[in-house]
Amino acid sequence: MSTSFGTATSTVTRNDPKIRVQSFTGLKSSHSIALTRNLRVFTVSFSRPSLIRAVSAPVKPETATEPKRSKVEIFKEQSNFIRYPLNEEILTDAPNINEAATQLIKFHGSYQQYNRDERGARSYSFMLRTKNPGGKVSNQLYLTMDDLADQFGIGTLRLTTRQTFQLHGVLKKNLKTVMSTIIKNMGSTLGACGDLNRNVLAPAAPLMMKEYMFAQETADNIAALLTPQSGFYYDVWVDGERFMTSEPPEVVKARNDNSHGTNFPDLPEPIYGTQFLPRKFKIAVTVPTDNSVDILTNDIGVVVVSDENAEPKGFNIYVGGGMGRTHRLETTFPRLGEPLGYVPKEDILYAIKAIVVTQRDHGRRDDRKYSRMKYLISSWGIEKFRSVVEQYYGKKFEPFRELPEWEFKSYLGWHEQGDGALFCGLHVDNGRVGGKMKKTLREVIEKYNVNVRITPNQNIILCDIRSSWRRPITTVLAQAGLLHPRYVDPLNLTAMACPAFPLCPLAITEAERGIPDILKRVRAVFEKVGLKYNESVVIRITGCPNGCARPYMAELGLVGDGPNSYQIWLGGTPNQTQLARSFMNKVKVQDLEKVFEPLFYYWKRKRQPKEPFGDFTNRMGFEKLQELVDKWEGPVQTPARYNLKPFADKETYEAMDELAKLQNKSAHQLAIEVIRNFVAAQQNGKTPLTHYFNSRSLPINLKI
Repeated sequence: MSTSFGTATSTVTRNDPKIRVQSFTGLKSSHSIALTRNLRVFTVSFSRPSLIRAVSAPVKPETATEPKRSKVEIFKEQSNFIRYPLNEEILTDAPNINEAATQLIKFHGSYQQYNRDERGARSYSFMLRTKNPGGKVSNQLYLTMDDLADQFGIGTLRLTTRQTFQLHGVLKKNLKTVMSTIIKNMGSTLGACGDLNRNVLAPAAPLMMKEYMFAQETADNIAALLTPQSGFYYDVWVDGERFMTSEPPEVVKARNDNSHGTNFPDLPEPIYGTQFLPRKFKIAVTVPTDNSVDILTNDIGVVVVSDENAEPKGFNIYVGGGMGRTHRLETTFPRLGEPLGYVPKEDILYAIKAIVVTQRDHGRRDDRKYSRMKYLISSWGIEKFRSVVEQYYGKKFEPFRELPEWEFKSYLGWHEQGDGALFCGLHVDNGRVGGKMKKTLREVIEKYNVNVRITPNQNIILCDIRSSWRRPITTVLAQAGLLHPRYVDPLNLTAMACPAFPLCPLAITEAERGIPDILKRVRAVFEKVGLKYNESVVIRITGCPNGCARPYMAELGLVGDGPNSYQIWLGGTPNQTQLARSFMNKVKVQDLEKVFEPLFYYWKRKRQPKEPFGDFTNRMGFEKLQELVDKWEGPVQTPARYNLKPFADKETYEAMDELAKLQNKSAHQLAIEVIRNFVAAQQNGKTPLTHYFNSRSLPINLKI
C-alpha cells in the first residue's frame, strides 16, 4: 500500500484570519505497503506576511487519481490549523456556528448541541469537555469548574468515562469567558474532542507505589507528546497568550525526533500536520491486574512491566481497540485491542508516536465510519501493522511479556495512599454531580483543600486526606447521599450510561435519564427470581451505537436502536476482557422484563459455582437463551425469600448514624446489632424491637 501525502498547490498568508491552507490531499493510503520515510518538505523562509506550504511525501505518480476525502478532511485542510472559520463564527450574534466551525470546535474540546426535548426553534448551547490525563484535577480547577457550572452551565458537572469533566449548556456568547477561565485555572479542553489523541487514561487511585506513579507519569508524558503545538487553541480563546507548563526533556526530544520520517519538520504541527488524524484516538496506561481503565477498548493500551522488585522496566502494548459501530452495518464493529509487543521504558514515547503516525498515514479518510485504527488493523492484520509501525519506530518490538489476570478495580471507599494520607472513592450515579451532592462536595473539597481524581467509571476520588478528617468528612458526605459503597445497590456500583437525551445530537433513545428506572426494574427481577441482594451484573446503557459508555464490554449492554427501544448485548465479563455480542434487536423499554426474567432465572438455577452472568450466557449459547426467552411464562413459584437492606433511604441512614455516634459505633454495626437483638428477642419471646429504640428516643424504620 503506497502512501500519498498529497501535494501543495497554493500558498497562503499566515496572518490572514481567513487563511486557506493549500489544497492537500490528506495522508491517504492506497493498496501497497511500500513506505518512504524521508518526507520531502516544500517551505519558504518566514517573513511578514509569512507564507506556508503543505508537506508532501512522496508524490504519487501522475496517473494516480486523487483519493476521495470526507467533508471533515476539507474543513481541516482549509482551517489554518483549526482556526478558520471558528475564530470568526464565535464573534457573530447568532446563537450557533456554521458547519465547518462545528467540526473544528471539537478540536478545542467542545460540541455544539441543542435541547431535543424542546419543539420549535432550536435552543443552541455548547458542551465543554476538559483534558485531565489520569483523571487528575487540582483543587483550584475543581472549584473553578463548580463555579462555571452554576454561572454559565446547567448547574451540574458530568464525570465522564474518560476521566474528564463535561460542562453542559454554555451559550455561545459565554464560550470565550468559560474557555479562558478554565485555561487560567490550570485546566484545558484542548484535544478533548476531535481527530487527535483524546484524554489519556490511567488508574485514578493516588497510590504511592512505583508502578502506579510510573503509569501516571507515562500517561502525562504521552498526553504532552500528542498535544497540538500550533497554538490554535490559545489564539482563539485567550488571544494568543500561552499558559504552558514546562515539558520533560524526553517529551520534547521524542516529539522533535525525525530519524524515521515521522514528522513534518517545517510545519507548526510536527506530528499531526495539516490534517491531524483520520478520527479520534484513545490511549490508556495501567499496571498489571488493574483494569479500571478498560484497557482493551483503546486504540493503544499501555501496561507497565516491572521486575521482581516492582521496578518498572518497560511496557506491553496493545493496539486496535474501539467501541463505536453502526446499527445493521456488519462491517462496523466493536473490537478488543490485541498484543503488539514490548518496548523498554525509555522507548515508549517513540513507539507511541510510531503507532500514531501509522494511523495518520494509512487510516481511511474517505469514510469516517471506517476511520478508526481498529479497521486498519482488521484490514491489514496485526503482523503487517507491526511491520509498518516498526519502520517508523526504527526497531523491532520485543515479545509481549506474560501478564496476570485482569481485575476491575473501582477504588470506592476509604484507602491508604501509602504516604500517610487517605483517599476516599465516592460512587456518583452516571457521573452526574448536582444538587445537594454538588454543594457538599464543594464544601469538603474547599474546606480541606483536597485534590480530586475522576475515575473511568464516572466516579470521583478525594485525595490527600488526613486520618483525623475521615470521620467528619464521612458524616457530611453521607448526609448528601454519598455513602460508603456497602450501602449502595451493587447494580449501581458498576453501571454506566452516556448522557444521551436531551442534548446529545446522536441519541436515539434514553440512557442517563432512563438507567435509574431500569436498574430498579432489574433489582425487582432479581428479587422475583430469587437472586441475592449482593449479587450483581455489569450493566451499561447508551442512547446510540457509538458506545461512549462502553456497553459492548458489559455483561448486559443496552444500546439504543430506536425510540424507546434497545438492542441487547450479552457476554461481557466483570473484569472487562471479553466483548459482548448482540443478542436481540429493538426490544421496547416496557418489554425488558420479558427478556430479563428468563435470563436471570436460568442464571440463578443453571450457573456453575461463582459463574458470572456474562460467562453463563456465553456457555449456554445464544440459541438456547433465545429459546428460553421465547418460551418464558414466568418463574416457578417458590417460598418467599427476603433480602436485607439495612438502610432503605437516606433518612434511615442519618437517624441510625446519629444514634451510632452516641455509642461510638458505625451505622452499619449498630443496624446489624439491632437486627440480631430483634431476632433473638423474638425467638425468646422477649422485648419487641420498638423498645430498643424507644429507650433511646430515636425511632427508625428498617426495611426487610
